[in-house]
Formats: sequence, C-alpha cells, structure tokens
Amino acid sequence: MVKAYRQEHVYKHPWERVSAASWRKFADPENKRILSHILEVDTLNRKLDTETGKLHTTRALTIHAPGPWFLHRIIGQDICHCVESTVVDGKSRSMQLTTKNISLQKFIEVEERIRYDPHPENPSAWTVCSQETSIRIKPLSALASMAEKVEQKCAEKFMQNSVKGREVMERICKYMEAESARI
Repeated sequence: MVKAYRQEHVYKHPWERVSAASWRKFADPENKRILSHILEVDTLNRKLDTETGKLHTTRALTIHAPGPWFLHRIIGQDICHCVESTVVDGKSRSMQLTTKNISLQKFIEVEERIRYDPHPENPSAWTVCSQETSIRIKPLSALASMAEKVEQKCAEKFMQNSVKGREVMERICKYMEAESARI
C-alpha cells in the first residue's frame, strides 16, 4: 500500500526570490532550529548545462527518520539518508526538486517532488509551490498488519515538516525582500 498526498501553496513573492530562498533554507542557523529534523546537507554535484541553461544539482540530506517511535525500534535506527536532485530552468522560470531516501529502503520508500513555478494569475509577483509525496512501507512480517497505520503516521509527520518548510521559505523571502529594498 502507498500513502500519497499533494499540497499546493502560493508564495506572494516572485519566482526568482522563492527559488533563491529554496537554496538558503537549510543554511540559515535560525532555520536549523525550526527544521531540526534536517541534520546535514551536502552538495554532491552541481552542473550548468550550457546548451539548455539548466542548473542540475545533487545534494545529500541526513535527517531524523520520520515516523512513530515504534518504527525506529523495529528498524533499529532513526537516521535516514536521502538524495535531492534539483533542476533549475531560468528560461522557463521553473525549479523542480525530487528527494528520495537511499537508506532504510528495505523498510520504507519515500519520494517527494516539489515544483516552483510563476503563478498563472500573477506570474511576476507570485509563485506556486506544488508538492507531491508518496510513502510506501515495505511488507514485513512484523509490520504487515500495521503498514497502513505506519504510512499514515509518516505522512502526518511529513505534512507537519512541510508546514515548517513553508514557514522557513516565507521568512527567507521576506528577509530577501527587505535586503533588496535596502540596495
């Protein structure tokens, strides 16, 4: 069984500011307090395709594994390693992030897709953030009867963390707006 959800959020900031804020959200010390589930972020690769103008970046994320405490007990760890692949297309003003777990895959598979695009009604001032997340607990004899409940608990935790992420993005955007007003 797979638990999936989709969310959409409108930032009342231009795409350039929101996409720039996305790169800053894990680096700011204030954000580390709010996004305490993110332990470490390392850039593994960054490449600008000179033909298409697209920026391709791969980052490694180390996080506190989401989910209920009893799941951590069963799998024996509460740390998860993920890979985030990002493509920024400045020409079409689109930023797409795909994050997948690379550890704990024999127990759980998580894929999160986030896309930032100019808002169709106000493309110069607003940005639409579309987020899709799927969570699948692998069938384990110890978890088979509880898989749906575990997926639900994991989904709830992801949704809570996405709210925190949006708060951080809004704060960074407002900071960047004030910063640009001073220039």
